[in-house]
Amino acid sequence: MDVLSDAQEKNPIRIGAGLLFNGFPDRLRAGVILGVPDNSSACTSLVLLAVGWHSMRMELNPYAKFLTGRSPLDILGTTHTELAKLAHRIPPEQLVMRTPAGKWNAREIVAHLADCELVFSFRLRQTLAEDHPTLQPFDQDRWASRYANYTMQAALSLFANTRNWNLSLIKGTSEADRKREVTHPERGTMTFWTIVETMAGHDLNHLRQIERMAI
Repeated sequence: MDVLSDAQEKNPIRIGAGLLFNGFPDRLRAGVILGVPDNSSACTSLVLLAVGWHSMRMELNPYAKFLTGRSPLDILGTTHTELAKLAHRIPPEQLVMRTPAGKWNAREIVAHLADCELVFSFRLRQTLAEDHPTLQPFDQDRWASRYANYTMQAALSLFANTRNWNLSLIKGTSEADRKREVTHPERGTMTFWTIVETMAGHDLNHLRQIERMAI
């Protein structure tokens, strides 16, 4: 936690800027906290600009729109079956073909889902085990650079086993567990249940992508 000096304690604008940029890159904090006179209109403008920048950060759950009122647990429990059906419909040679607008092919999307399930597995358990922890983001494109090593069946198998393990954990949580808070550096403070809803919406997003490939 940052320690405020006497001068900062007497300056609400500077305090606000410091708190706003807590956790942001040092160069941004320094630009607001140290680079502009405390009582200047420029400092006020920078703080207002920072507030706007802060409000434009990613949504807590950017996949919420895919849920459309459905139960996250119902979605999480059926995704593997849906993936297996789609994989069966797509010819083997097409599994490695990309659509004109697509970044990943079907096999890579399933490998991504398997990787994400590993990430979600840790995040769920970290949220339950620690008091207000901070999650570690990852670069999905760098992870994807290794996906040529995996077959569709291997990706489906890992996803299924890890998802079942996670579902057992989620179903055993209490109402208090589901309200436990955790912070994502890019999205802000959320709850355990936000992570669960994110998992479900993320599933639906990628299922739709593969469905379009299977037509």
